[in-house]
Order: sequence, then C-alpha cells, then structure tokens
Amino acid sequence: MSHPAVDVPLKGGFSFELCRRNEMLSKKGLRPPSFLKTGTTIVGLIFQDGVILGADTRATEGPIVADKNCEKIHYMAPNIYCCGAGTAADTEAVTDMVSSQLQLHWYHTGRESRVVTALTLLKSHLFKHQGYVQAALVLGGVDVSGPHLHTIYPHGSTDTLPFATMGSGSLAAMAVFESKYSEGLTRDEGIKLVTEAICSGIFNDLGSGSNVDVCVITKGQTEYLRNHQLPNPRTYINEKGYLFPKKTEILLTKITPLEAAVEVIGGGDAMEE
Repeated sequence: MSHPAVDVPLKGGFSFELCRRNEMLSKKGLRPPSFLKTGTTIVGLIFQDGVILGADTRATEGPIVADKNCEKIHYMAPNIYCCGAGTAADTEAVTDMVSSQLQLHWYHTGRESRVVTALTLLKSHLFKHQGYVQAALVLGGVDVSGPHLHTIYPHGSTDTLPFATMGSGSLAAMAVFESKYSEGLTRDEGIKLVTEAICSGIFNDLGSGSNVDVCVITKGQTEYLRNHQLPNPRTYINEKGYLFPKKTEILLTKITPLEAAVEVIGGGDAMEE
C-alpha cells in the first residue's frame, strides 16, 4: 500500500553551506577575490527649476585608466537620470534594468514615471544582494510633485538631500557644496557650482579625471551637456596625427632563402588518447 506524499514545511533560518565551503577553500590556500578599488566623482543638486547632475569621465581598472571619456550619467526615463559610481558593469546593468521596468510601467499606465518609483526599484534590488552589487548611485528627476534628489548606497540605504556627492572624490566635491550652495540657485549658477564640484574631485582624487558631464532636468525638458568642460586638455596635438618627424633608417638588408625540405618519420605506432 502506497503512502500519500506529505509536504514537509521548509526550515527557516540561514544556510551556512557557502560559509563552510569558503572556510574549506581558505584552508587549502584559495582566497576569495577581493573588491577592486574604483574611483569616481558624481554630484547632484536641486536648483529653482529642477535638478542638475554632474560626473567625471574617468574609468579606472586598478592603477590603470581604462577609459578617459566614459559616460557615468545613465538614462532612466525622460524625466529621470542617475549617476553611477563603483563597478562600471554593476552601475550599467542596474540602471538599464530599472530603466526598462520604468518604460514598461509607462506603457502600462500611460503616465510619466515618478522618481520615487525608480528609487524603490533600485534600493530593493541592491538590498537584496547585500552590497555585492557595487553600485553607488545619485538619482535625480522632476515629476508631478516637483524636483527630487536621492543617494542610494550599495547596501540599499538611501538619503534625500538638496545636494549630494558620492564616489572616491565625494569629500572634495562636498567641501565645495557646503561652502557655496544656497537655495534658489539659477540654472547657470547651478551648472557652475556642479562643474566646480566635479573639478575639485578631478584635481584632488586620483580615481577621478578627464572631463565634466552635466545633466539639467526641468519640468518637461532634459538637457544632457556631454563634455561640458575639459579641465585637462592635451598640451600638444599634431594636426597631421601622431607621426614621427624622421623615419626609421634601415641599416642593413639581408635575405636568407629557405629550402623546402620535408622530413618523413615512419615506423611508429599511432598515438592513442
């Protein structure tokens, strides 16, 4: 006689199987990969008409400058943009994923996306991964309730501030904001202050550098100023390209013909795997 299957409820609590595995691997001399030091300066502020975001354009790979003109201000929705600091792959993947969800939400409702919706999606995803997704974000946008500026940390915690900085150059940028920010800034004053904050990170942080990108978001309009300022121009650029003034001299030319000789080796058995 067959017994009916009994559903056993799942046991609660944490599973420590990976901890035991990692401990066993460490005893054998295998160390888990460590976090890679990254560098960035991203900022944002609220002015009288909306939000202004700013970022530098240097991408680093340890001590190497991998890209001198990358884009760190990511599109989320027509009225929402997001600056990313941390691991480049993580910031791009997270912002692209949430941007697609906001697009589907706009198709479903037919209404403009709200900044708090993007904030909730981003922080829920990052909290779920407990900081292993290395994405530190500055989210800004303008919706039906006005301008909004938020910071999102890799573990999922958030802040709502009138001005914010993140990245390895955030301390230098915050010093500029705390000394010069005031409420009711005009568009030109806000762009000037954001540019100055990014430049302070560029000149005082080795992980930040190259150019300044600025994004101005107002009600019904977004202006993305790519390479708004070039604080580190090349001192010498040849109009004809990078050419040597004198060609390399040929000291000796020697041609050695190769004889076509084929050596046949026989008498052996075929090799087996």
